[in-house]
Amino acid sequence: MRIIVSLVVLFAFAKANAQDFQGIATYQTQRHVSFKLDSTAAGFSDDIQKTIQAQMKKQFQREYKLVFNTKESIYKEEENLDKPDIGALQSSFQIKFSGNNDVRYNNTKESRLTRKSELLGKQFLIKDSLQKPDWKLENETKTIGRYTCFKATLTEEIEQRSLTTINGEEGEEEVKKVERVTTAWYTLDIPVNHGPDRFWGLPGLIMEINDGKQVILCAKVVLNPKEKINIEEPDKGKEVTTEEFSKISLEKTKELRERYQSNRSGDGNSFEIRIGG
Repeated sequence: MRIIVSLVVLFAFAKANAQDFQGIATYQTQRHVSFKLDSTAAGFSDDIQKTIQAQMKKQFQREYKLVFNTKESIYKEEENLDKPDIGALQSSFQIKFSGNNDVRYNNTKESRLTRKSELLGKQFLIKDSLQKPDWKLENETKTIGRYTCFKATLTEEIEQRSLTTINGEEGEEEVKKVERVTTAWYTLDIPVNHGPDRFWGLPGLIMEINDGKQVILCAKVVLNPKEKINIEEPDKGKEVTTEEFSKISLEKTKELRERYQSNRSGDGNSFEIRIGG
């Protein structure tokens, strides 16, 4: 089976290199949300907490477009899904969502990435080398839409951060390393090595990603559209590396937590959650 797959992969890439291959893939995301407040926090009942969790889950139902050719891709959000309705919540509660304005540019031929990201109103341009994920090709197949897809898995060690608040008092942040297995499904019918978000490097377009918390599913593909695709690399923002941007993000998150603690109302009836900036 692995020998057959390898031969098909070689044929697919030969086909890709022989054509000016372009396409647009539309992805939809869903994320598992686990949210629980201390029973005394801001006086919220279980029903209110369930409403908050449902709205947070809805917020993560987003739509993205991946525009690609054989060498480059651009991945960004489409703002066409409904935003959460918070009218049912009591007026003292605020849940604020900021839009995801990130734009990710991958150049797989030159092994580099450029990502435009906004953090607290400031634009950053993250430039770095493109690290190919260490995929393991599996023997399983399934059909997504009209495409036959092959399975691949990626095992990574990641940092998991958690913060516990009891009776309004913030405890220490706990950081632990855990193993995460991501499953991808890719199709050799679309012979490019692109995929959604940070996932790429398989011998065909990635149609689905599932890491146990988030699912990214390709809902539509348009190949070689009539209008030629123009892929432009982002070029505006403060230039930083991925590592530098991660440090800045952690610092800003800590600042927001401290600001929240200092600005809390003394009556215990005001509570605010900020998602994504």
